[in-house]
Parts: sequence; structure tokens; C-alpha cells
Amino acid sequence: MAWRNHSAITEFILTGLSDDPLMEALLFALFLGIYLLTMTGNLMMMLVIRADSHLHTPMYFFLSNLSFIDLCFSSVTVPKMLKDLLSEKKSISIEGCLAQVFFVFFSSGTEACLLSVMAYDRYAAICHPLLYGQVMTTELCVRLVLVSWGVASLNATIIVLLAINLDFCEAQTIHHYTCELPALFPLSCSDISITIDVLLCSSLLHGLGTFIPIFFSYARIVSTILSISSTTGRSKAFSTCSSHLAAVTLFFGSGFLCYLMPPSGSSLDLLLSLQYSAVTPMLNPLIYSLKNKEVKAAVNRTLRKYLL
Repeated sequence: MAWRNHSAITEFILTGLSDDPLMEALLFALFLGIYLLTMTGNLMMMLVIRADSHLHTPMYFFLSNLSFIDLCFSSVTVPKMLKDLLSEKKSISIEGCLAQVFFVFFSSGTEACLLSVMAYDRYAAICHPLLYGQVMTTELCVRLVLVSWGVASLNATIIVLLAINLDFCEAQTIHHYTCELPALFPLSCSDISITIDVLLCSSLLHGLGTFIPIFFSYARIVSTILSISSTTGRSKAFSTCSSHLAAVTLFFGSGFLCYLMPPSGSSLDLLLSLQYSAVTPMLNPLIYSLKNKEVKAAVNRTLRKYLL
């Protein structure tokens, strides 16, 4: 490990969310509940989509992959945070820090790509309904998912290679609850200007590269919906993409603020990171189940099938 060769430290100390025992107990209960809801909601979404043949469509194929990524994304940081809330010494090894950096960028990058792919799916369904079956084939859907995973993996690998080349001498306290790359910059005793520039460019390219297709897809979707003369038709068309639009707003809103704002170690940084990595993965299955009649009907059918 390059860090072993260039750094005099073997682990980092995390400041966590609080140093008050009572507050730590309350936060542990809160985030344990959030994590259990995240696991339950996303696993149920995956199982329902797999079990119900009515949901074997491109839209729900992408949604099941999104649920899996949300499950992984939350598991990268929340279990370690829960452990630290019960520990006096909140530390993380160099290897563990590298792993968190990689999987945070991999999970968030894959989710951004999947949300972009899902926007294209909604565009094809609403703007070209007669050609939808010919355009969104099973082969194309699988390829789009594999590309999403591959692009995110490449981006995360580049970020980790940058992190490996950082030198850390004596300062080892990370003012955060997890090992995120921006929180490591103040601790480095090497020149980080190139690393910051590459991270900023990577975040902009990956963020804008996935957000711009979403923007143009919804521009065409809105234009098509407004051209529908029937009020019922407009309402039905909009309802098919309202859940996805809510998920996009949650993810990209908090993500852009979290990674494009300069790290200050303030409470706002922690809140944005918590919402990005812990709260959003919990809300996505709720958004898709509460705002989607097909999912609610599939849940009812699945429960009747296996319980009755």
C-alpha cells in the first residue's frame, strides 16, 4: 500500500456526529431505524419486482437495480457509523478508509447513471410509446445497466488512485463520521492541488454527464405531456414519471451540494452527507411505492400470494 510507504500513520480518528453519550444513544436509535427501513424497503422492492410478472418491464428492471445500489450505498457508511456511536474510540484503518472512498464513489456514481438511464426510459415510453417495445429491448436494458456499473467503477478507481498518492504525516483526526475524500484534504501534508482539480473535474463530468440527459429527457417529456389535449391523459402521463423526478431531485440536489461545496467541517456538511448517503436510500423505495399504483398493486398481490 502506497499509504504505508509514505505516511507515518496507520489509522484515522473520526470525530463522529457527537461526543455526548446521551446524544450518541439517541442518534444510534434514529439511524438504526433508518438503516432497517432502508434494508427492508429496498429488499421488498427487489423481491416484489422479481415475484410479480406485471412488473417485468424495463422501468422496473432499472428500479430493482436502483434498489440494490441504494442498499449497498447505505451499507457502505451507516453500519460503521452505528458502531462508532457505541464506541469510545472512533477509528478507521487506512485500508478501511480506502475501501469507503471507493465504494462511496462507486455506489453514488452508479446511482447517478441509473437515474439518467431511467429518465431515458421514461422519455421513450411517453414520447415514443408505439416504438417503446422495439427501443427498450431486454438486451439494451442489460447493456445500459452494465455500462452504468462500469463507468462508476472506473471513476471510483481513479479517485482511489488519487487518494493513495496523498501523504499523511501526523494529523489523523477526520472531522466527519465517515472517511470521505474531501474530509482527508485538510490532513494531507503533500500538494493536493492536482487531486482537488481532478476530483472537481471528475465530479462535474460525472454529475453533469448524468444530469444533462435527465434535463433534456424531461424537457421533451414535459413538451409531449403539454401537447396532450385530455386532462386525464396528461395526468396519467405525468404520474408515470413523478416518482423518478422526486428521486432525481433528492439525489442530485444533495449530491451537488455535498461534493461541489468546499468542505468546512461544519454541521451543514454532516447533514448534507447524512441525507445523501443515509436518508435518500431510505426514501427512494417509499417514493416509488407510495406514488406508484402499479407497485402498490404488486405489493398487495405478492402479500396475498405468500401470506394467504
